[in-house]
Amino acid sequence: MSEIVLSPSQLNGTVTAPPSKSDVHRAIICAALSGGVCNIEPVALSQDIKATIGCVEALGASAKFRDDKLIIDGSGIFKKKTAALNCGESGSTLRFFVPVAAAGGIETEFTGRGSLMSRPVGLFADILPKAGVECVTGGTLPLKIEGRLKAGTFEVPGNISSQFITGLLLALPLLEDDSKIVLNTKLESEGYVDMTTACMKKFGVNAERTDYGWFIKGAQKYKPRNYRTDGDWSQAAFFLAAGAVSGDVEVQGVDINSTQGDKEIVDLLKRFGADVEVKEKSVRIKKSKLKGIKIDARQIPDLVPVLSVLAGYSSGVTEIYGAERLRIKESDRLKTTADLLNSIGGKAEEKSDGLVIKGTGGFDGGKVNGSNDHRIVMSASVAALCSKNKVEVTDKESINKSFPNYFEEYKRLGGVY
Repeated sequence: MSEIVLSPSQLNGTVTAPPSKSDVHRAIICAALSGGVCNIEPVALSQDIKATIGCVEALGASAKFRDDKLIIDGSGIFKKKTAALNCGESGSTLRFFVPVAAAGGIETEFTGRGSLMSRPVGLFADILPKAGVECVTGGTLPLKIEGRLKAGTFEVPGNISSQFITGLLLALPLLEDDSKIVLNTKLESEGYVDMTTACMKKFGVNAERTDYGWFIKGAQKYKPRNYRTDGDWSQAAFFLAAGAVSGDVEVQGVDINSTQGDKEIVDLLKRFGADVEVKEKSVRIKKSKLKGIKIDARQIPDLVPVLSVLAGYSSGVTEIYGAERLRIKESDRLKTTADLLNSIGGKAEEKSDGLVIKGTGGFDGGKVNGSNDHRIVMSASVAALCSKNKVEVTDKESINKSFPNYFEEYKRLGGVY
């Protein structure tokens, strides 16, 4: 694993947010299920997106990439009887495709690599056999499924990863009869589910939100269309945080009306006391004096690492709670985020569902274990900006999972390494 040594510096200027990885995942699957030819743009070929492209191809679709445009031809979808789907390290890819492959009646083996091999898939093993799909797994990958998914009522907890719910929402309209998804706990990461239903609707398929969850009419058909992807708020957050602690940064290509839950970064930065200017398709943020706040992370878990860095630069105490699901991400992100801060002179205490961070106004510098986690590595780069000394971070290449040219943009804005 490679290392990167980051020197204290300032970021100034304008950067364009990359295409939303979450939006692109969903658009690729909807396009393939349409059975026709669809153009999706812009698209950035991160490792996770490559995994999703590989999976639609394994199910019979074809994909071509030109410049920043992805051309999906779904005419061959579900024409195979068996398939092997390698999901890489992408939890979204895995959890989206299990119900989708089951809806096509394809005997499928799911594999992956790295941390994905230990992430849970047990929920599918609990609910899919009741709907006609045999699952063979020890609770993690590999997972084998056989049989065609049948319509019905699917009871799921809302406090698990929303990716399980998205997978069902994508698949159930393909079945002959109507289905229901019934939540037995309050829904978390709701913005990601809203993103799913919004994308489905653009491809001509509807899921009706109800007081119990969703009603999904059967025998619907995805329709081919060209799709313009959203700018990624999750990735924009790193540059917005960088502006708040060091310099003056404007992030373009983000829509404040997006269904992405991570657009909440704007309101959170305001609560920290940052100088924030919101424009029609951009957000500008300048170096500010920050103060600690309380953060309920149930709807925005991916923001926790970079929010923790902001907390370290703040005065007072920041409490982050409702984030227990972060323990089953690319790393145990509660532990690795606390380790990030503490290893460079911060003061972070790990709780069962969150973190308590005593702001020190900055960091001393030192060595951070990137834990092969893209969000830890990028958060460390923000921490390095106003540290007293250099910050050395391992696993630099983990950014390829979501934002391959992150450090190129970081350097273009004035970051030093």
